[in-house]
Amino acid sequence: MAAPRDAGRFQDPDARDEDLRSVLVTSVLNLEPLDLDLFRGRHYWVPVTKRLFGGQIVGQALVAAAKAVSEDVHVHSLHCYFVRAGDPTVPVLYQVERTRTGRSFSVRSVKAIQHGKPIFICQASFQQAQLSPIQHQFHMPEVPLPEELLTQEELIHKYLQDPNLLEQYRQGLTKMLAQEVPIEMKPVNPPDIYHRNLQEPKQLFWVRAKGYIGDCDMKLHCCVAAYISDYAFLHTALLPHQHYKVSFMASLDHSLWFHAPFRADHWMLYECESPWAGGCRGLVQGHLWRRDGVLAATCAQEGVIRVKEETAISKL
Repeated sequence: MAAPRDAGRFQDPDARDEDLRSVLVTSVLNLEPLDLDLFRGRHYWVPVTKRLFGGQIVGQALVAAAKAVSEDVHVHSLHCYFVRAGDPTVPVLYQVERTRTGRSFSVRSVKAIQHGKPIFICQASFQQAQLSPIQHQFHMPEVPLPEELLTQEELIHKYLQDPNLLEQYRQGLTKMLAQEVPIEMKPVNPPDIYHRNLQEPKQLFWVRAKGYIGDCDMKLHCCVAAYISDYAFLHTALLPHQHYKVSFMASLDHSLWFHAPFRADHWMLYECESPWAGGCRGLVQGHLWRRDGVLAATCAQEGVIRVKEETAISKL
């Protein structure tokens, strides 16, 4: 283990156009207040599964919770359960309960509601800034810098230029390219889409919000990171099992712990691994690193994964 580097405000060398405001700030995480501790959220990106993106619900719920605490506290942990699939055809209502307000720590409970029923519940804990001589962290993995890698969109364009690409892959990649995902991602080790080689249940990619967020309230960057943290996370558990065809996959719960200040519109390294899968469930864990080596956040999630019973794809 190593002691963390300077945990103060870190300026990414990437220059962002301040006129290109992140849609995550202007739309997705911009909740409409309806009453005291009651908010309504809108949708922006809906995955091909036609269910609401879990990261959107997590991020919006954290926005609602943050509006019910004072400015001098910041979120340090978030624990969530997805209890029903989200319906992308109707808005989501977020109801906040002020569970406890203490001297150092405050807890807010949030319930996301659609069609009169909860689809998501979570508790967020906020803490006043406190100094401690006890500090340590793991080492950040050594990987190529984001400037040396292609974005996911650039990789897709590269694959589509191959005249030997199978039509089934071409259709899938074209659908992916058409989606307006408000996240930029640069895989460190891009997958081999041609051979579907089995891999260790680990993946590394640089990630950031598209557009400019700015050096604003840290609460907002945490909400954006909560949105980002669910993107491609559970897929880590599938890497050793790509010879099976997945029939259903969805998040069951999601937890986040925030450690140090960061900018969600600056490149961060997302280190993901799945230590276990079984019983139609998979467990994934992740670390979000600032590019200067400081551990910004830790994530964990369990999800349901079902595959078609007949046979593995490799045996067809």
